[in-house]
Amino acid sequence: MSFSNIDIFPLGTKITSAGVLEIGGCDMVALTKTHGTPLYVYDENTIRSMARTFVGEFTSRYPKTSVAYASKAFLNLAMARIANEENLSLDVVSGGEIAVAHAAGFPVNKMYFHGNNKTPQELSEAIDLGVGTIVVDGFQELDVLNTIAKTKKAKQGIMLRLSPSVDAHTHAHTTTGILDVKFGFSIETGESSIAIKQALDSSNLTLQGIHFHLGSPIFALEPYSTAIDTVFDYLKPFLQQGLDLKKFSPGGGFAIGYLQQQLPPSVGDYAEVITSMLKNKCDDLEIDYPELIIEPGRSMVGRAGVAIYTVGVTKVIPNVRTYVSLDGGMGDNIRPALYDAQYEAVAANKMSNTDFETVTLAGKYCETGDILVKDVSLPILESGDLVAIPASGAYCMAMSSNYNLNPRPEIVMVSNGDSRIIRKRETYQDLMALDLS
Repeated sequence: MSFSNIDIFPLGTKITSAGVLEIGGCDMVALTKTHGTPLYVYDENTIRSMARTFVGEFTSRYPKTSVAYASKAFLNLAMARIANEENLSLDVVSGGEIAVAHAAGFPVNKMYFHGNNKTPQELSEAIDLGVGTIVVDGFQELDVLNTIAKTKKAKQGIMLRLSPSVDAHTHAHTTTGILDVKFGFSIETGESSIAIKQALDSSNLTLQGIHFHLGSPIFALEPYSTAIDTVFDYLKPFLQQGLDLKKFSPGGGFAIGYLQQQLPPSVGDYAEVITSMLKNKCDDLEIDYPELIIEPGRSMVGRAGVAIYTVGVTKVIPNVRTYVSLDGGMGDNIRPALYDAQYEAVAANKMSNTDFETVTLAGKYCETGDILVKDVSLPILESGDLVAIPASGAYCMAMSSNYNLNPRPEIVMVSNGDSRIIRKRETYQDLMALDLS
């Protein structure tokens, strides 16, 4: 059986004859009986399908494309291994992400190390491991990285992150391509021109290319074409003076559907706009096509993940609101509180029920703002029922916390009727493991 909001659930999601949500061939009631809740369920086939879609849609239009999974969306050993098996590159933003990917056997030479304040220790470790490209974000980093590389007698490949002052029309907290942000060398102020010259003059750094990132999630296509046009027009004199642009990255930020009525452009739509503008600008400037690096994160794993909760208490405020409290909340998904993010929800064990009511799904954390979904129509819920929130694969577990000293949820990977734990549920002992009395 299918249902109307299938586009925001993992590929192949079904409803069983008993009215139970089925993901990756696994019955969610049976899965939660084994693993408990809150439970994050990732469908492996969806992750792999999205990876192959990005590779196919971009390389069919622009063969010299590398797809670098933006690991900040969600990374652990299992996810790093999948990225490696799908022959992706990796966008990392911390020493921790590098360490996890390296432990999973991911090739360090296929990593792009981003971040506005990489520590000297992180930069030193990256050079020692052989991280392929470090995306430099500021003048101090240029100096420090060159000094570290010189001390190690190494030649480190870099890209420069530019800020093109293009608004991607997304949430203020996730807009990164405008002037007033902490990231990158500004084209508008002239910083970027100084940075390019300094990078080219650095004794132990090799400038491979240019990077920018506009923000996330970006539902519009126009910001990509505008930013590519702006950046290449800006780069024209440098290219004419001999700048060898081997790599170019317009970042990522590709959107996913959180709500059925607000679906993003297709991967092919993003690919068409980015690759056509890039080819046009290179042709106009009569330069060789650089390697194109795109950085999908949310758009690769977001749809693959579903959060499953158990219903607890209900509070009815007559003529105002009905609150249904779940056993998770802002500790495992802070996005609604932080970004006013909106989600849909279903009753995973009552998918065939027809008696609905409007409720607000609240978390268990001691904050009034701990609301997961506001005013959603669901079957009449009772304590012990299961609620599933789709499109939870990106930034939920990555941004999770132990607020109120709640252990983080277990994560299960499902595929073709099989399931395996890819991250154990934390215990109270885990919460105290690093404490000293």
